[in-house]
Amino acid sequence: MNQILPNPLKWLKYYKTCLLLFLLVFMLNRAKTQDLYDLSRCIKTGLEQNFSLQVERNRESIEANNFTLGNAGMLPKITNTNRLGGSLNNVQQNYSDGTDASASGIHNTSGSASIDLGMTIFRGFQVKNTYKKLGQQSEMGELKTQMAVENLVAQIVSEYHYYVQQLILYNNMAYAVSLSRERVRIDEQRYLLGGASKMQLLQSMVYLNADSSRFARQKEVLHTSQIKLNELMASEDLGRALIIKDTVIPINDNLLYEQLLSQTLENNTELQIAAKNQQISAYDYKIIASRAYPYLNLNSSYGYNFNNYAAGDLSSQQIAGLNYGVTFGIDVFDGFNRKRERSNARIELENKQIQFNEIEQAVKADLLTLYYAYENNLRLLRLEEQNLEVARENLEIALEQYKLGSLAGLELREVQKSLLDAEERLISVKFMTKLAEISLHQISGRILEYL
Repeated sequence: MNQILPNPLKWLKYYKTCLLLFLLVFMLNRAKTQDLYDLSRCIKTGLEQNFSLQVERNRESIEANNFTLGNAGMLPKITNTNRLGGSLNNVQQNYSDGTDASASGIHNTSGSASIDLGMTIFRGFQVKNTYKKLGQQSEMGELKTQMAVENLVAQIVSEYHYYVQQLILYNNMAYAVSLSRERVRIDEQRYLLGGASKMQLLQSMVYLNADSSRFARQKEVLHTSQIKLNELMASEDLGRALIIKDTVIPINDNLLYEQLLSQTLENNTELQIAAKNQQISAYDYKIIASRAYPYLNLNSSYGYNFNNYAAGDLSSQQIAGLNYGVTFGIDVFDGFNRKRERSNARIELENKQIQFNEIEQAVKADLLTLYYAYENNLRLLRLEEQNLEVARENLEIALEQYKLGSLAGLELREVQKSLLDAEERLISVKFMTKLAEISLHQISGRILEYL
């Protein structure tokens, strides 16, 4: 019987080699009509096309457009006013000597044109502080776009490696199906030769169907991840198949906490936004405090007026001239509103400082938590790698024993399941380690290194 049946382990290795060659040829054929994507290309595509990021960039442009001297009140305002009109009257006049006079249909016309100029010369540094505040708001728009970029990159990097994880699990499940199919083949030959019962053959077929079902579900998970990655890249065809370059999840095991902490305090975007909010609140307080100072405004206009009279000694009149002046004033009392607003602005400034401290503490806590998870996953990763080697060796021994008939089918199934579980645990730990690594890069402002 042993001479009739081929060596199962050698056959499985041969089958796996053929499967890999088939997948390689299949991917090369697909690549002829479809581009190959690596992580960097996925990120660049997302940064160019993602819809949410486009909206954030437009908001940044609005803040940049608002940062002008005119919006701050530093430039004069010039207006032009023109008017043309007239009147149509009936006149009845009674004099004291008893005489009277009347006229009807008197049509008088008039017109005017003027150019007016107004400019704030001094408003207690309000204009200067307003301009600086607009500058801070423009920088705030840049920081918000930067945060949106970092979030998008982190999402793409995470989803990309999740897709790699699901692809590895997909291939593992395909190998598990091949093992079960080989077992059915062996049991079928044994049954035909009288060396195995029909129940054993049927049980092998049950295991094959179970593995095939799991394989089908894994294919669905793989397609879902593919759709999500296409969505992040704003692809027109969300269902298109992606051919990715990576087949493993690379792990950076050289991250140091002290270095990450220093980079986080210096580069973390959330902290920079909190600091920028403090500066904006400081300028709000100065703008309100400026109302206590006197103000000086310049006003000037050049005008032209004409009038045509249909009755009377004067038939027409034209006047052209320049008017100018300065206005100096001070708000003496406004019902204590200025004092109230300044007090509220001071409290708001204190709140921004408290919020900065709170965000800084939260960022430090997140960094520490992520680093602990990163270190723990690295330890688990080494352990699972050892477990996988043991599980593979155990399967080889079990297949030889099953070939010789010294191992029951149920025991072989347990060994096979142990290998599959070990592979799943390893890839799961790898992915969790990668997620911790990605989060550490994001919180420390290094997420763009993945480009």
